[in-house]
Amino acid sequence: MARFRTRLALLGSAAALAAGAVVPAQFAGAQPAAAADLQWVALGDSYTAGVIPAAGDVFEYPRDGCERTDQSYPQVVDRDLGSLFDLTNVSCGAATIENVTDTAQEPIGRNLPPLIEDPDYPFPAVPPQSEAVAPGTDVITVGVGGNTLGFADILLKCPELGQESGGVGTPCKDALAAGVPARLNKVSREYDRMLTVLHERAPHARILTVGYPTIVPQDTSKCRYNDLTQFGSITQGDLEWLRQDILEPLNRTIEKSTGTQDAATFVDLYDSSRNHSVCDSGKWVEGFLTAPDQLSFVHPNARGHRNAADHVEEAMLNTLG
Repeated sequence: MARFRTRLALLGSAAALAAGAVVPAQFAGAQPAAAADLQWVALGDSYTAGVIPAAGDVFEYPRDGCERTDQSYPQVVDRDLGSLFDLTNVSCGAATIENVTDTAQEPIGRNLPPLIEDPDYPFPAVPPQSEAVAPGTDVITVGVGGNTLGFADILLKCPELGQESGGVGTPCKDALAAGVPARLNKVSREYDRMLTVLHERAPHARILTVGYPTIVPQDTSKCRYNDLTQFGSITQGDLEWLRQDILEPLNRTIEKSTGTQDAATFVDLYDSSRNHSVCDSGKWVEGFLTAPDQLSFVHPNARGHRNAADHVEEAMLNTLG
């Protein structure tokens, strides 16, 4: 990452020198170039949009229910590289791959009854995110796939089964493992199609597919049973299953689909976040709750988005050659 920081600093210095340079007489009457002439569209689900209070404040009013927050990685990158890239951010909490490709979405905001009632719910439908992509788009970032896999549903079911089992065994794996290959195959098919559609809409764009960070630690003994700031009543065995058979394969599926497109590059967040899981002291992903009482439902916090921003920025700068 030091190489990236150095490159960013050099770009900033070059921009400052250009801004302070004497304008030759023959160009004195010319219109200045736009501050940012590269068009960037950010697509994705809640791991892109931010959504939770630990990822900043919702900054768009009136709210559309997608819950984009000011510390989410697209907004962080925009503050760092806004002089180079003009951002259009249409990421949306709870988005599926189809919501990116061609299906309108009805955002839920923060309406999760009976835990939370959002006073602005229901929200009007938002168009498929790909509609923000145009022939002149230069860079597309997209982070999606978890909702197509049904990860949120699994996260809701596993604590219930773990409570029933008294915290022992692998009750969630026993109940749901048989259906996981079909879920991953669905992600693969829909991701391939999404990338094809995005390439058709913006033939010259570089597509950066953003993977998911480490959520469950390699050593699941770090996770405290019945701790809602971690994984609640999900058993240790089921946490190992979630990591090995769901989360890691999800990233591999996204990376494999990315490899089918010459214009696409996979941005790996998993390795850099290995020691910053939900159960680590320096967590980059919150558990079910952020103390004392904020519902976070296993989403990246501002530090996790900062890490994502670093990797996305490096990949975006590489598109400049």
